[in-house]
Parts: sequence; C-alpha cells; structure tokens
Amino acid sequence: MARNGIAKGANSGFVTEQRERAPRPSRSTGKLGKRTALCREIAREVAGLSPYERRILDMIKTGGSAADKRIYKFAKRRLGSHKRAVAKREDIKAVNSKMRAKQAGAN
Repeated sequence: MARNGIAKGANSGFVTEQRERAPRPSRSTGKLGKRTALCREIAREVAGLSPYERRILDMIKTGGSAADKRIYKFAKRRLGSHKRAVAKREDIKAVNSKMRAKQAGAN
C-alpha cells in the first residue's frame, strides 16, 4: 500500500516506491509439468483404462437421464473425494470424446 508521508494514520510512513517481487516457488505447486503430462499420456496409451474407468466409460456410453450423477457417485465411492470424482468423470468424458472423434475420422 502506498504511504503518504504523514506520521499518523492508515498509510503513515516515509513515501517509497513498491518493488515488484518475484513470485514465490510455492505458487507453482501443483501445476502439471510437460514431462509428467507426457509420461501420463504414454502410460494411458500403453496400459489403457482400469476396470472401474471402463465401467464409467460404459455408463457414459449408455447415458440416461441421471448418468452424470450415477457416474459421480460411483467415482466418489472408488476415489474417496468429491474433487477427485468430478475430475475423473471429466477425464473419462474427454477420453470418450477423443475415441468418438478418432472413429469419426476413420470412417
């Protein structure tokens, strides 16, 4: 906050220019790196989907009115948290759309 040169008050103190500080390394924690992303992509390509992920994919394909909720509940039971379940649901939806795009391109 800028100081106003007055001895008392909210912005009291000698007037100085604020320096732009470099972001701390802790700010980048949790970001997905290039190498990790590549490794995960290769692992998914080689190993494929796990059995519970195949079940989620099947639920997506069969669809229905409450498919999203059913998928979420199933994933939450398997993965343990809301955040992980929602992320997995979106991940498997992306896999499904990629597979459908690939098949559409092949035809």
